[in-house]
Amino acid sequence: MDLGLTGKTALVAASSQGLGKAVAEQLVREGANVVIASRNGEKLQSVKEELLALGKGKVEYVTADITKMEDIRAMVQKAKDAFGRLDILVNNAGGPPAGNFEDMSDEDWQKSFELNLLSYIRIIREALPLLKRNGGRLINIASSSIKEPIPGLILSNTFRTGIVGLSKSLAEELAPYNILVNTVGPGRIATDRIVHLDKIKAEKTGKSMEEVQEHELQSIPLGRYGKPEEFGKFVTFLASEANSYVTGSSFLVDGGKIKSI
Repeated sequence: MDLGLTGKTALVAASSQGLGKAVAEQLVREGANVVIASRNGEKLQSVKEELLALGKGKVEYVTADITKMEDIRAMVQKAKDAFGRLDILVNNAGGPPAGNFEDMSDEDWQKSFELNLLSYIRIIREALPLLKRNGGRLINIASSSIKEPIPGLILSNTFRTGIVGLSKSLAEELAPYNILVNTVGPGRIATDRIVHLDKIKAEKTGKSMEEVQEHELQSIPLGRYGKPEEFGKFVTFLASEANSYVTGSSFLVDGGKIKSI
């Protein structure tokens, strides 16, 4: 299937590692030109070289902290300067600290709001003028907690569900411009973030990492953690011309872990 991504331009936030990098890689493999961004310039340079070696789309990067408005402007401007257009925006951010309600201070709540919800709002607002020119795709990466809250992740549970409300509202508002808006919630995808969460759970329960992971595997019908490239491929489909009629929806990439309908 031709996904129609050759020559399209995508901006992927938080893409020097993990899920963001996986999405960027799949977009490049399909011929898209991609701007990657994160706070780590050294990692970005390495990822750029890795993606260019695929011999497909072009890649540029910008060092950016998505909690800072000036850095958000620089991200969008990079796409405009490098490729003259923006067709795809993939919002992504690192996960907030783990913990329960009584563990969190006002500062924790404020920082998580700025990183995991306000940053998405600001990036979308800055990118909209470019997206409106030719229509496009907006994908907001959240978490499986959009369907089922995850114990010990009160901050993520709160702000990830806010992303769903934002996406659903924007899907209607932006439909006249042929901008399709969807949310994707990863489950247990094998990234450093999941390893970190498994370590925290092991420390709190006194169990080994192996025991924690075995327990998690038992809750996943497919019996394994997902691969980052599997997640990246699904997001890439939503970002492509092959998706021409799906908007305002929320999807889980979780191996069947979440049981809610």
